[in-house]
Amino acid sequence: MIVSLANKHVAIIGGGCAGLSAAAALVDKGFQVTIFESSPQLGGRARTVAVENNNLMQLLDNGQHILLGAYRETLALLRKAGVDETQVFLRLPLQINMQFTSEKSAFSLKSVDFLPAPLNMLFGLLCCRGLSFSERMSAIKLMLHLKKMHYQVASDTPLAEFLMQHRQSAKLLKMLWEPLCLAALNTPIEIASTSIFLNILRDTFMGNKRNSNFLLPRLDLSRMISQPIAQYIQAKGGEIKLNTRINKLKIEVNGFSLETKEGTSYFSDVVIAVSPARIDKLIGDIPTLQHALQQTQAFVYQPIYTIYFQYPADTKLPSVMTGLTNALGQWVFDRGQLCGQIGLVAVIVSAKGKHQQLSQDELALTIAEELNLAFSDLPKPLWYKVIAEKRATFSCEVNLARPTNRTAQPRLFLAGDYTYADYSATIEGAIRSGIKCAELIANT
Repeated sequence: MIVSLANKHVAIIGGGCAGLSAAAALVDKGFQVTIFESSPQLGGRARTVAVENNNLMQLLDNGQHILLGAYRETLALLRKAGVDETQVFLRLPLQINMQFTSEKSAFSLKSVDFLPAPLNMLFGLLCCRGLSFSERMSAIKLMLHLKKMHYQVASDTPLAEFLMQHRQSAKLLKMLWEPLCLAALNTPIEIASTSIFLNILRDTFMGNKRNSNFLLPRLDLSRMISQPIAQYIQAKGGEIKLNTRINKLKIEVNGFSLETKEGTSYFSDVVIAVSPARIDKLIGDIPTLQHALQQTQAFVYQPIYTIYFQYPADTKLPSVMTGLTNALGQWVFDRGQLCGQIGLVAVIVSAKGKHQQLSQDELALTIAEELNLAFSDLPKPLWYKVIAEKRATFSCEVNLARPTNRTAQPRLFLAGDYTYADYSATIEGAIRSGIKCAELIANT
């Protein structure tokens, strides 16, 4: 069967943020679109899971996400899908509070709202607590230097090495730069790419001061992201097939055939929007795509563990979001204050570390003890749940070779955060990659 290119029908394999973004952009351009998702729900790594406790179902996100005000394409897509930002996000000025014990805050930084960027961050650094005056000035000098250099470096280096070259002390690395690196890149600071980290700093601290705001989801991720975008796509005529795995992708004369359990369908263009760890099953037999395949097979992956603790209903932490220092746990979120899940606390442990050697029970016990140290009045948790995404993100390392959206096979494209070379593995990178694929298809 030959598909007329005058009436394109685009197949999108994968219903995560990249696939949904590509589909939404394509239906806007008038293309016929079908999304194939192998799992029973959309969203990819930004999804909600149902957990049973004491015969009650609890909805938990597969990870606690932090978005930035600089995520312009994510926010634009949500607006297009009818999502009211003020209803689904808690917007906070950038702030870092690293707690050591209940009596001692090791470090506290908050950007100020009455100054434009980047002065709001520089003034915040000047007035932060937990650093000596010389350390504060060192951080400010580095921020001014980065602005002067347009957040670019001549050659990529490990971030820790770059920071030490610019006289950032061990305490600055521990309290400021490492937490930011883990939050932005989910990669240990010793191996993280300086270039990618600076790209995110540039978008965060240049332009509108709201770019540096933290956006904390008030709703579960499925209701906030995948469901409204899916409804938008379907309202525009797009088709979404869940529980539908692609068994075979084959090149045809003027397009592609996709084989599923339901049979074979034909398409003019294909966007592969699955995890880079899974694309070998789709393109492994296509000679023109072997270079892209080799690049993805060289990727190393970093985990993210989210440990949920359910405390009694009257439990409330001092802040919605708190960092931990000298601990396995890194960020603590009070989901009662954030999204109405009363007494529920989420703790994030990012990237590789010694926590991977612990059983889930051991990890939960260790984190619970750290919480008791940081918040001495916490009662005993009623239950806990560990959600481990062992391949949560690709490791954003120095000079990492990454495929582009356009492949060597005409009319076959790759979408996903790993193809958006300016960013690490983020929702924003995934959504930008999907938009780029739609632009390439429209111009082909």
